[in-house]
Amino acid sequence: MTEKAMSRSSLRIAATVAALAFVVSAWADDHAKVIGANSEAIQWGPCPAFFPDTCRIGVLHGNPAEPRADIFFKVPANTDLVAHTHTSAERMVLVSGRMRVDYEGQDPAVIETGSYAYGPPGRAHSARCLDAGECVLFIAFNEPIDAMPVEEQSMDAPE
Repeated sequence: MTEKAMSRSSLRIAATVAALAFVVSAWADDHAKVIGANSEAIQWGPCPAFFPDTCRIGVLHGNPAEPRADIFFKVPANTDLVAHTHTSAERMVLVSGRMRVDYEGQDPAVIETGSYAYGPPGRAHSARCLDAGECVLFIAFNEPIDAMPVEEQSMDAPE
């Protein structure tokens, strides 16, 4: 990816994090809480621009621009998510649907509802929400939330 493209991508990601910031005040305190994936209390915001328009993020706890934020990530069935990376590791639980995840250098894996998945920081990956209904993924990040698109060639490049 060119430096100019990376800069545009970084700006889009910053805009997405800023768009999610309005949600933070509702969840930034230290009170115990229980939030279901269908809760009306969740304010869904946009995903980074390189993901489909139907992709949504709901902040559950923390500030997405700071370490230790938790989110719900939601996409409709039969939705592809392009290859991307994150600065942070991702700790995930699939709340609904079935999702195929393809991590660079590994065989594809299918995450079933209720299953845990771990994504290492910096590892390129793509995904597809399969035809078992909408996919809602709980994701806990160690670092501020980011997502950078990866050129398709790098996912297939020999090691």
